[in-house]
This record gives sequence, structure tokens and C-alpha cells, in this order.
Amino acid sequence: MVALGRPEFIIGDRVKDGVTVIGKGIPRVADEIKKSGFRLLGDVHVEFVSARSEFITPVPIGVGSMIIASVMRSALKSSKLNA
Repeated sequence: MVALGRPEFIIGDRVKDGVTVIGKGIPRVADEIKKSGFRLLGDVHVEFVSARSEFITPVPIGVGSMIIASVMRSALKSSKLNA
């Protein structure tokens, strides 16, 4: 699991073959082309690391849905306990 806040910090030579990589960090990087003036990158350089990894979650879309599902599950459990 990677949550450094440094754009594309983890590259292919920093991981073992067959590893599972879960990226959570989403640092902003200046990008003059984008309307917002920035773009989001992950801590893992997906192009390089995916060649060595068995599984990888791309950022910014990789684990977001898992977090939403966990929050919804917790809210449902809480509502049942307080009913």
C-alpha cells in the first residue's frame, strides 16, 4: 500500500515481481493545459510498476469506490444499531 503524497515516486525497480500495489496518495501536479491548472497523479508510476506487479490500483480511480462502499456499509450498520 502506498500513500506518500509524492507524484509517481514508486517506480518499477522499487517493487518485487508479482507484487500487489494499492495506491492511495493523490498529489496535485501543476498542468497548464488543464482548466483547473493542475492534474492528479498517484504515488505509483503505473506504466513502469504494472510491468512487474501482479495487480495494481490506478489513481485517482483505483480505491475510491472501495472507500465509498466501506462508508456506506458503516452507515448502514450504524443506522441498524441506532434503530
